[in-house]
Amino acid sequence: MDQTSPPNDTRPLAIEARGLVKNFDGTLAVDGVDILVPEGAIYGILGPNGAGKTTTLRMLLGIIDPDAGVRKIFGNDRPHEIAKLVGYLPEERGLYPAMKAIEAIAFMGALRGLPLDQGRARGLELLRKHDLDHAANKQIRQLSKGMAQTVQLLGTLVHHPKLVILDEPFSGLDAINQGKLERMIRELADDGTTVIFSTHVIHHAERLCEGVAIIAGGKVPYAGSVEAARDRIPAQVRLETRERDGKWREALPADTRREGDFFSFPLPDSGIEDLLRSLIEGNAGIQSLSIERAGLHDAFVHIAGEAAARAIEQDNANENSL
Repeated sequence: MDQTSPPNDTRPLAIEARGLVKNFDGTLAVDGVDILVPEGAIYGILGPNGAGKTTTLRMLLGIIDPDAGVRKIFGNDRPHEIAKLVGYLPEERGLYPAMKAIEAIAFMGALRGLPLDQGRARGLELLRKHDLDHAANKQIRQLSKGMAQTVQLLGTLVHHPKLVILDEPFSGLDAINQGKLERMIRELADDGTTVIFSTHVIHHAERLCEGVAIIAGGKVPYAGSVEAARDRIPAQVRLETRERDGKWREALPADTRREGDFFSFPLPDSGIEDLLRSLIEGNAGIQSLSIERAGLHDAFVHIAGEAAARAIEQDNANENSL
């Protein structure tokens, strides 16, 4: 199976998971998961609800132990010993409704060893940075859903973790707050923080991630770079010519399809140069030519299968209907 780190990537690993297995009452939830995440990367675990994403994250964090396999964070196979280096936002959001926003942030920092007064000072800085300082002394119950989720995220970051793990962080956010969260994730990575998040929304992973693990039915059929995943499907050439026929057509690949005024075919392994030469010499009259690479959604369907793709689309539809 492909791995996240290319052979020439010399960065140390923030996360190393090999052969993770977890059963719940005889049901195999995670079956032999391998994931490698280099330090400073943004990494996505991509799959439908129920695929095993949350279970995998909880094993990495040491919240639950695997039945088999090895997981290490920064080289340590005892996650609890380095909990202060990790920030974790669970899928089940939860803050004390009567607690003030600034106190909630400081409290979450204290759980990771940050003194309360330092947590309040850092929390106020974070709230100001995200234009939420006016909410510092408001109770969580007085905040909008998006603001409350932002407060919980800031509490996840207040102790300056080296690794941030976010379980479905975009769930329930509107488009504006999703954009803000994407910017926050990029800023964390720019500062050298490793970010790993689970999601069933493919476009977030495609925009943000250096590497992804595609998970379906508790298995990971692919773990590697986003680029390599997309390259599993050959790029498609779309060609429009002024002439409709001529000897130049012999140069087109055998699997060329005619789509209205266009010819479509996979990009030849040898590239496009020889074909272009034949088209020009044959006076085909090139009107337009584009090379279209597959997106991560197409790669997901190709790798995980139609059933997993339908499940992920249903998850998105269910969330959008709420």
